[in-house]
Amino acid sequence: MFDKWITNKTAAPFYARKKFAVTKEIKKAEAKVCGLGQFNFYINGQKVSEHELDPAWTDYNKLVQYVVFDVTDLITSGENVIGAEVGNGWYIKMDEHYTFTFPPFMPPNPNPYKPFGKYLVLALELVIMYTDNTEEVLIADETFKVKEHPVVMTNVYGSETIDGRKTQKDWSVVTFNDASWKNASLAIPEDIPKGKLEVQFQPPVKVLCTYNGTLLGNVNGKDIYDFGQNMSGILEFEAKGKTGDEIRIYPAEKLSEDGSVDQMAKGWVNVNSCITYIIGEDDIWEKCRMTFTYFAGRYIAVEYMEGSLIKNIVAHSISSAYKTDGSFCCDDKRYEEIYSMIERTVEANMLGVHTDCPTIERFAWQEPNHLMAPSIFYMKDGKKLWEKFLLDIRMGQHTDDDWFYNMDGGKVYPGDGLVPSQCPCYIPNVLPVPSLGDFYDIIAWGSTSILGTYWHYMFYGDVKIIEDNYDMGIRYLQHLKTRVNDKGFINYGLGDWGNPQNHLARENIETAFLYADSKILAKFANILGKTEDEKSLMAYAEKVKNNYNKRLLIKHPDKGFWCYKVYDHPDEIFLTQASQALPLFWGMVPEDKETDIVNALRFTLESEGAFICGEVGLPYVIQTARKYGMNKLVSSFILKEEHPSYYAFILDGETTLGEYWESNPRSHCHDMMGHIIEWYYNGIAGIIPEEPGFKKITIRPYLPETIHEFSCSYASISGVIKVYVKEMEDGIILKTETPENVKCETNISNLLERGKKIRILI
Repeated sequence: MFDKWITNKTAAPFYARKKFAVTKEIKKAEAKVCGLGQFNFYINGQKVSEHELDPAWTDYNKLVQYVVFDVTDLITSGENVIGAEVGNGWYIKMDEHYTFTFPPFMPPNPNPYKPFGKYLVLALELVIMYTDNTEEVLIADETFKVKEHPVVMTNVYGSETIDGRKTQKDWSVVTFNDASWKNASLAIPEDIPKGKLEVQFQPPVKVLCTYNGTLLGNVNGKDIYDFGQNMSGILEFEAKGKTGDEIRIYPAEKLSEDGSVDQMAKGWVNVNSCITYIIGEDDIWEKCRMTFTYFAGRYIAVEYMEGSLIKNIVAHSISSAYKTDGSFCCDDKRYEEIYSMIERTVEANMLGVHTDCPTIERFAWQEPNHLMAPSIFYMKDGKKLWEKFLLDIRMGQHTDDDWFYNMDGGKVYPGDGLVPSQCPCYIPNVLPVPSLGDFYDIIAWGSTSILGTYWHYMFYGDVKIIEDNYDMGIRYLQHLKTRVNDKGFINYGLGDWGNPQNHLARENIETAFLYADSKILAKFANILGKTEDEKSLMAYAEKVKNNYNKRLLIKHPDKGFWCYKVYDHPDEIFLTQASQALPLFWGMVPEDKETDIVNALRFTLESEGAFICGEVGLPYVIQTARKYGMNKLVSSFILKEEHPSYYAFILDGETTLGEYWESNPRSHCHDMMGHIIEWYYNGIAGIIPEEPGFKKITIRPYLPETIHEFSCSYASISGVIKVYVKEMEDGIILKTETPENVKCETNISNLLERGKKIRILI
């Protein structure tokens, strides 16, 4: 299919349309469409679907997704018209207004972004099946008419310039006169996308909610509006003025002290995104809606030319993660505020890829796809999204032949099996950053190839995810083996990235992941019946573990317990929360030392009185604390009123989660530290999977000190699981609902800590 691509022979957005006639009764009609970088599809004046920003971002040299639409009900007897509007996206990136550049402390990048083609392109196939069992196929070719689009500039970072003077009113209806339009050109072979065409199988981007803009006032000549929610959004409004007048809109995540929008990303760059609308006709209200990109933020500043007006300003928040699998509510509203803040953050970063933030980078950094996977899977249906993310990784994994430029113009060969920290990766920054480490080859990022697969399997129980990704994981582990130093450690990554005291414990963290990757791959080998692989992988895992314990496991001279010292503090007994939690979580601790390491973890938590860990260590610290009876510490830490704390973000007025544990962080919409959501489900509600796909579970609820009633529901792949707990003066009610096909054991040990009688209702 798709043997033809058409183009307007331009790198700027364009319309495409074609009339066709139907003379027989239709049984079914289906369209397959791909416009690169982004497209919208229309039939007879109607947008065909609720999709936004089709297709999802990919490495277009390796993979191109097309979208299938059932259009049976949209085609009528007689004359019809089919059409599309095509814009840039990452296929041919535009750099007007804000576009990401690496900060000055990083080496200049000798491998800049490269466009994937010379022109924007469209492929379209409409198949009409008639009731007489005949079939008609319409393919985009030179008979399509094309025209420049009123979106004269659109970039992936949220800026868009819409020229109302170029609007083609009713362009997609049959009666529109397209005589002034020219015929499309067929793309020549060198202008056809190189990637393999595959159907877009993951959930598309859709509008989740629409927020009205509230006028706060006029500051420095600009009207300031508040949508009340930080988001990834599509702006829509009505404008009026004189032809050629410009209205400029500047989005931002925060306001300055004087009430103006603040586009400065703390310590980095001014995110000077701008949506510009140019009035098309004199003194007529015109509708404007962003088409090929999305803005990020909560606030906008509107700058008018004299005499121009704007009204009915709304922002449509968008996401691929619109199907909700879980819910949690309780009588301490602080917990609900934290939950909502993180859920909105996840939604804003799920747009066909899992971005690190909608504002600054919009890159598909991979580490949250295993570190955040359990939290997101409890909240959202992530099955197909993660299958797409893992496909992106498979497409991005390097071979021996892949190379990049170094600073001298020579070639750098990353090596077979390496998984880039971003997939898809549009601007490969392969040179390590002095004093910080490697931002391209990072084990906690590349390990999504293995651990992202593991969490998908644990939640959805589908062996195919292992079958699809096993070879990728084996190749990645082989790459990691080439990076182990002569002491048996990996020491080139970022360690506990985001640690508020910058205690990265690099060798401890990276090498624990080396063990985890080996151990999980051995589990996969067992599931797939690869006996020899399993033996080899287990042997390597044991080798890593034994060396790790030999070099790092020591007895604390003052406290008396065994603990894991931090590798890069050779002359002192230095402990971090993450360096104790990861070995406990992954089973690296010798059996006779387990109690001691638990005590060491408790010591680090109680000493700091807060989570002193970054995004890499945090899920392991929280989950290990949960497993070993430290829920009270977890609940007290998340409600602290000063950073590091989740509730501190709420007190800061944030509606999405900040990037780091601080007020006014660089990004105000980063989901990378939202791991506490997993604890809501398996810590408070106590819904713990014991077998893949939740076929066997333990329900072990916990009541934080300030919660007296909660309700939690999770629609697992095996059915809906519900937990309800209510504390009263004379006892505690526990009510659970589980599917008949799920084996469930109820454990009330945590509830008994309240010292009250437990009444169980099933």
